[in-house]
Amino acid sequence: DSLTLVNVLARYRPEAKRRLLLLAHWDTRPRSDRAQDPAERELPVPGANDGGSGTAVLLELARIMSDAPPPLGIDLLFVDGEDYGPEAVDMFIGARRYADRLPLPGSGRRPIYGILLDMVGDADPSFPVEGYSAQHALPVVQKVWRTAAGLGYSNFFPESVGLRLSDDHIPLIEAGLQTVDIIDFTYGGSDNIYWHTPEDVPSHVSASTLEIVGEVITELIYSGG
Repeated sequence: DSLTLVNVLARYRPEAKRRLLLLAHWDTRPRSDRAQDPAERELPVPGANDGGSGTAVLLELARIMSDAPPPLGIDLLFVDGEDYGPEAVDMFIGARRYADRLPLPGSGRRPIYGILLDMVGDADPSFPVEGYSAQHALPVVQKVWRTAAGLGYSNFFPESVGLRLSDDHIPLIEAGLQTVDIIDFTYGGSDNIYWHTPEDVPSHVSASTLEIVGEVITELIYSGG
């Protein structure tokens, strides 16, 4: 059997040599392996937060940039196959594909850094610094978290370093592109109870949280990256 996966890349100001990569995965997990009810574990995850939230923020950024061209080039990357699983070899497939074809330094098409948005819609948001981001992309972490603090969102973006999470930013880091992961891994509470379950639905996602994340990224873009 074969499965066709599709990445979508939208480039704003393609002529600009100074570029920023913003990415999210748009796929959702095909099985709810963390469902409490064993009968529900073969159901697909709706993915309102894990898949939908980052995609929603990028689509709103696309609308904003269509109305007000950004001061630098922006690449919006929607990756497929992040959450296919269950083994690591079947995760981050779209991100690995993009990383394998990352433009070379000096080509004028390579981003200066990347920002991954994943699980950014919880009603009680907390975005501590993801561990691999702190280790491999600290200057980008400082830029993003200071931007959030400048907007008054330091309570949502604590500067403490949290878990190390394998995610779509890892293939990019391995390819030499500093990339940070903005992620709240306490979806529905500290036990992350809605993650990879049928409960990952729109009623558990907050428009206010999406707005906060979008505002931080918008400020970063229009301040020149």
